Amino acid sequence: MAGNDYLDLSTHPDIIASACKAAEEAGVGSRASALVIGRTCWHENLENKLAEFEKEESALLFPTGYAANLGTITSLVKKKDIIFSDSLNHASLIDGCRLSGAKIQIYPHSDMDFLNEKLAESKQFDRRWIITDGLFSMDGDLAKLPEICELAEKYNAGVIVDEAHGTGILGTNGRGACEELGVEEQVTVRVGTLSKGIGSLGGFVTGSKELCDWLWNRARSQIYSTALSPVLCAAAFTAIEIIENEPERRIHLSKLSRYLQNELRQLEYDIPDQIDGPIIPVILHDPLEAVTAADKLKTEGILVAAIRPPTVPQGTSRLRISLCSAHTFSDIDRLIKALQ
Repeated sequence: MAGNDYLDLSTHPDIIASACKAAEEAGVGSRASALVIGRTCWHENLENKLAEFEKEESALLFPTGYAANLGTITSLVKKKDIIFSDSLNHASLIDGCRLSGAKIQIYPHSDMDFLNEKLAESKQFDRRWIITDGLFSMDGDLAKLPEICELAEKYNAGVIVDEAHGTGILGTNGRGACEELGVEEQVTVRVGTLSKGIGSLGGFVTGSKELCDWLWNRARSQIYSTALSPVLCAAAFTAIEIIENEPERRIHLSKLSRYLQNELRQLEYDIPDQIDGPIIPVILHDPLEAVTAADKLKTEGILVAAIRPPTVPQGTSRLRISLCSAHTFSDIDRLIKALQ
């Protein structure tokens, strides 16, 4: 209960078979960056599949989700712009903001009043950008995307959303937080990863052909990195097909999450008020207590991550429980018993 393979796809036999077939035909490595000779038919097929899945015109692959955030932000945001970044954003978003050279305004987590106030004071900048995770990786809650998009329209700001933990998990069709909250058409850029719900490795951006062409020529983390392995592309392609055809995986995962949250609240564990996905933090405050609890759970055969500063703020050390669709309600009961 510590990994991000939320839909239990990394060991799916059909995905393994696709990966093996690609390895036999293309070898393991891609041999060069995408702009040289690294982009193959497997890359093209996956980009087309991602664009179709995300209901967008185009898609572009990156070697990792981290590289996708870095490359996208630094290619689109300029020094005379201002970025509004949620205080709990992932490190890859934070680093992309820093490397852009733009002015950065951190806003307290999901504080829309603060964001509105600071946006109103930002007229001197060329452009305004609001950058946020869709589903936050440590607290398990959704960004307030409808409110963010309203503010973006009011102040003529662009919105960049990292869907890393939402792809395959949230929304009627599994497209993520933006679909879940009905704001897909209002978000400027959506970034995703292949390494969590999709069970492979890599990052991607979906959007207009103009956007993807721009990133193809400007995103240094894509241009100067060796391309994804064809093996991983083939695996991800099959995984997306399974996500499309087996919605019961994310439905079961959602039921597991609600069940565990209910049990923890009844036992008065300290968990956030709003949890919207498979990530469930149990706040233990003290880092030693979190590590000790994780070690004790391990002796019971249960692997849960102990998260402490600097990954989370001081005083919020926690057990980060990550559920996957292979878990059962009996597994949840076993976890609760071990916690007690």
